[in-house]
Amino acid sequence: MSTSAIAKRYARALVGIGAEQKMVEQFGEELARVREAFATEEFLRLILESPTFPLAKKSAILADLVDALKISDGMRAFLGLLLEKDRLRFLSQIDQTYRQLADDLAGVQRARVVSATELDDKQRQAIKAGLEKQTGKSIELTVEVDEELIGGIQVEIGGRLFDASLKTQLKRIEDTLKKG
Repeated sequence: MSTSAIAKRYARALVGIGAEQKMVEQFGEELARVREAFATEEFLRLILESPTFPLAKKSAILADLVDALKISDGMRAFLGLLLEKDRLRFLSQIDQTYRQLADDLAGVQRARVVSATELDDKQRQAIKAGLEKQTGKSIELTVEVDEELIGGIQVEIGGRLFDASLKTQLKRIEDTLKKG
């Protein structure tokens, strides 16, 4: 079974449980905290993913981790299942897929905007309103500044990139001139 199929299966199950218990948002936050702990503590992740380390010891370490992170019982059981089935190595993909499924359930779509300069609130609202009109969904914007764009913006939404930056337009002109 492919990595993405495994991640989808577990993420779909967790979203289903979260929806039943009205804890979709909380599960998402907890899953992100555990993923972050794995990302920052490489040794912890390696031990918990190791096929040679005894399961009982890994369970004790995971129990200490979820206690330290103040994880709910539902997420604790989910992480225990991942450990038991040797699926903790897919945690990052499960988190990413979970976030997408939870957003779909809530009717939210995330968009990443990269601008050459800082955007004011009026510009952010205009971009958000335009994207909401295009998608028919509520948009959650993440705005970043990249001065190398020279001017304009780039918008990434739903796996697509819309590039209206001056840097890209100048590159296209350069390519056209080189081709003759």
